[in-house]
Amino acid sequence: MINTDELCMSCMKEIGDEKLCPYCGFHADSPQIAPYLPIRSTIANRYLVGKLIDYNGDGASYMGWDLSSKMAVVIREFMPDAIASREADRLTVVPNPGKEALYNDCLQSFAELWRKLMRLTGLSALVEVFAIIEENNTAYAIEEYVDGITLREYLLRTPTGYISWEKARPLFMPVLSTLGNLHTSGIIHRGISPTTLMIAPDGKLRITGFSINRVRNAKSELSSQLFAGYSAIEQYGFDGQQGPWTDIYSFAAVLYRALIGSDPIDAAQRATNDRLMIPGKFAEQLPAYVINGLINALQIYPDERTRNVEQCRAELSAAPSAAVQWDDAPTMLLPRETSTVPAAFLDSNTQDYDDEPEEMYTNRPERKGSGGKVALAIICTVVILAAVALVMYFFMNGGFSGEKEKEETTIDTMYTEDENGYVEIPDMTGFLFEDRREMFGSLLTFKLVYEFSDTVEDGQIIRHTPAGGEKVKKGTVVEVVVSKGPKSITLINVVNLPYDQAKRQLEEAGFVVEKASTPVENDGSHAADTVYRMSPSDINKPYQKGQVIMLEVWGEFSTTTEPITTPEEETTTEPGETDEPVTEEPTTDSYFQGF
Repeated sequence: MINTDELCMSCMKEIGDEKLCPYCGFHADSPQIAPYLPIRSTIANRYLVGKLIDYNGDGASYMGWDLSSKMAVVIREFMPDAIASREADRLTVVPNPGKEALYNDCLQSFAELWRKLMRLTGLSALVEVFAIIEENNTAYAIEEYVDGITLREYLLRTPTGYISWEKARPLFMPVLSTLGNLHTSGIIHRGISPTTLMIAPDGKLRITGFSINRVRNAKSELSSQLFAGYSAIEQYGFDGQQGPWTDIYSFAAVLYRALIGSDPIDAAQRATNDRLMIPGKFAEQLPAYVINGLINALQIYPDERTRNVEQCRAELSAAPSAAVQWDDAPTMLLPRETSTVPAAFLDSNTQDYDDEPEEMYTNRPERKGSGGKVALAIICTVVILAAVALVMYFFMNGGFSGEKEKEETTIDTMYTEDENGYVEIPDMTGFLFEDRREMFGSLLTFKLVYEFSDTVEDGQIIRHTPAGGEKVKKGTVVEVVVSKGPKSITLINVVNLPYDQAKRQLEEAGFVVEKASTPVENDGSHAADTVYRMSPSDINKPYQKGQVIMLEVWGEFSTTTEPITTPEEETTTEPGETDEPVTEEPTTDSYFQGF
């Protein structure tokens, strides 16, 4: 029987009558800093509050002890110090005068976030949430305590300060899969960093540090919390809607730190002077497809960045099609619109731009001669052969090597192997396949078949054979039919809508939206940033899911006396002038200029 009077309130280990903890060095008489919960206060008569772990704009995390289950937990309290304070009892939270509506709105967001997290179970890279409690005019989330160290501490303890891709891959790919599940559930973390990823005692990464959206924005009524080098540009108040791509940037920035050994340059600084690069010695060691994946995921502006987890995983899991020889020069991570990438690198490591809208890539390098075509043909052949090899490996082994890092997870006892080596197949219909693979991948081998479906959401399981309830030998191949979503989607008319609203409607329908770089000149009769034209423009026509829709918007009204021209009017130039964009020649001290 554990006597809580003999527990250290910092690490929750038994220390008897000792005042100074021999494990963590915490002194039993140390007071809690104001205005946070007093040490040894209780929540819901069940959870004992210990030392403050950390705090930010929406609340505080405390070491805790579950008096019922007799285990250490983390208690997360909603306590937005910028708009609230404590009453005299040191427990009750009250909004500051005039902040009542904001407080209640943020409290609701806090409770909703943690309830969503509590419903997510079986994800190997996610801490478990046990309960949500509302009392003292606030809310508390009770979550799993991970007795580990932050990824930052882990990297600092390595001899070099960084790790190889071979070591990083099994650490980071499960985190990416868990992010995909969070995004599907409507949760954008917005705070992925080396300090919010924990290395658990089992050697695997866990995602921590969840907060409500307002905290992860520079322009916020609450005390904002951004992570220099890891927060995306759209979190600083620059134009750009937040979404899964916001977490993709942070994830890639953390992966960059793990592989290169230094923090990435802050996004706000990159926006004005982008000098983020991969040093030559790392470019020699890293697979070309990993560098390409980092380039795409670390694009500064959201509409140029890797859009979702599936795309990021595909780029980071691709088998290298050919060895690329790098010199000692650093590789610059710069926007592809303004890049002057050598043709050899462009052909073998980036997508072909020939099918992209011309106006989106005005400064791309021009390929000349037949050599590029020959190189492209060779590369296409190698890629096809690699794809065939991957497919053969997939069906022989039940999954791509990139998915072999799925860890063992806690599984209900009814789905464990019995004494005869048989397991009962769970009914997985309607669940996300990635979720089920994480949970049952150690017991069953999956063979994937994809089908379009108008009724089952993308990524969810339509059916599987053998069916749920059947008992089979451990490792049996289960054919799983997974939905690809609707085969076609109908284009809606968004002309004259505000750009953000138009973009949201199109993306919700399944399209990919691009914004023309140059706004249309406005004579004052149109609201700025509303849609002037969309391309393609055939509304009510079916398109493939993922079709790119280019939107042109009206610019700000100009008071200039110069004549206003519309996109249909031809422009003229003076003799000796040219409409061609000016590009800089590549320098010898970097592989490519402009990301």
